[in-house]
Amino acid sequence: MMSFILKRLANGLAVLFAVSALTFFLLYFSSGSIARNIVGDQASPEQVAAKEVELGLDQPIVIRYFSWLGSALTGDLGNSWFSSQPVTQALSTRVPVTMAMVFTAMILIALLAALVGVIAAVRRGWVDRIVQIAAVVGDAIPGFVIGILLVTFFAIQLGLFPATSTISPGANANAWLISLTLPVIALVLNGVTGGAQQIRSAVIKQLERDYVRTLRSRGIGEKEILFRHVLRSAAPAGLTVLSLQLIGMLGGVVIIESIFALPGLGPLAVLSTAQGDLPVVMGVVIYTVAVVIVVNLIVDLLNGWLNPKVRVS
Repeated sequence: MMSFILKRLANGLAVLFAVSALTFFLLYFSSGSIARNIVGDQASPEQVAAKEVELGLDQPIVIRYFSWLGSALTGDLGNSWFSSQPVTQALSTRVPVTMAMVFTAMILIALLAALVGVIAAVRRGWVDRIVQIAAVVGDAIPGFVIGILLVTFFAIQLGLFPATSTISPGANANAWLISLTLPVIALVLNGVTGGAQQIRSAVIKQLERDYVRTLRSRGIGEKEILFRHVLRSAAPAGLTVLSLQLIGMLGGVVIIESIFALPGLGPLAVLSTAQGDLPVVMGVVIYTVAVVIVVNLIVDLLNGWLNPKVRVS
């Protein structure tokens, strides 16, 4: 098991290195005159050149990347080029907002998708048809449309929730709860039907396997077959789908956070990318990729625990 974990960690670190290098070089070639953007259009060429020297923009791109990488390995992600705020400090107030929203939504999606998917697979009647129709409708409606509808109805018309976030440094639990409720509902409604459809398919596939017929022929009850054997065998497929949904959710959370004015990673990433604020963009990328790597590692460990063949392979 330890070699299994070490191998996954090595793969994750290789991915993190590749993504950081690719992001760094792409930002360098697409950001234009960053120094001119920082000092303003009225600055003299001497001032622009001085700012480039201050930021290290006069050095070759490879040297700049490895200089950044060396600092990042010690936990120093640098300072914002525009606000001079340490990147770790800027992220520390935004990471909890995004992660609280995403992981709360994923927990609810996992529970609801498992419940609905199993019922649809076992009953194979009207519940099954509703799940399939809802999955098609859910895939057709983008998450931001659901978010806009929720804001319009529950926040603007009924006034049950604030239209914009009330989360701020030092905010109490009640502010977090009322600010994250609608965004979490939007993410859950957008993801639960697709997850339920995949779990339904995985459970049906297991129910049609020969070992299920063998267990039934031995007189073992349907509940024991379902909860002790079928769900354990179907769980890896469900976990893989949920992990992919989490990765997609991290990429699409930008729009949801913008709709609800949440102070998360999404708005920070959009603003810093538009400005060409490379240290902040790199910090957001590193944190996001690290979360994806950790989630994939957890899913691999759970799959290995559920299915010994995964550990062997």
